[in-house]
Amino acid sequence: MAFCPKCGAQIPDGANVCPQCGAQLGMAAGVDPNAQFDHTAEFSAKDVSDNKCYAVLPYLLGIIGILVTALISKESPFVQFHLRQAIKFTVVSSLIGICTVLLVWTLIVPLAAAICSIIILVLKIIVVFQIFQGKSIEPAIIRNLGFLR
Repeated sequence: MAFCPKCGAQIPDGANVCPQCGAQLGMAAGVDPNAQFDHTAEFSAKDVSDNKCYAVLPYLLGIIGILVTALISKESPFVQFHLRQAIKFTVVSSLIGICTVLLVWTLIVPLAAAICSIIILVLKIIVVFQIFQGKSIEPAIIRNLGFLR
C-alpha cells in the first residue's frame, strides 16, 4: 500500500486518485518525473539543426572536442548545453581515472572503474543519438551534479 503525498492517507494499489482528499497520484496527474531534465524546448529548431555536429564533438573527442567546440560555437545555446554536459562527463571520467591510479593495488577499485567507464561510454552513445534526434536531455547519472547548470 502507498500513501498520499498530499494528505498522508493510505491508498489502495493501482488507485489514480486519493480516496481521502481526491489528489491525483503519480503519472495519472500527467507529471513526467523526467520532464525537468528535458531542455529540448529551450532551443530553436534552426539552432538544433545547424549545430548537431558541433554538439556531438565534445562527447566523441573528449577534452579536444570540448576545446574545439568551445572555440567554434560560442553563439549556440544548444551546443553550449551539450558542452556543459560533456564537461560533466569528463570530470567524472577523470575522477574515476584518478581513483584507479591511486588505488590500483586493490582489485575492487580497477574493476569498479572499468564498469563505471563502460556505463559512461553507453550514456555518451545514448546522448549522441539524442542529439541527432534534436533532443537536449540531461544524461542520467551526471544530471545530479550541481555544477555547470
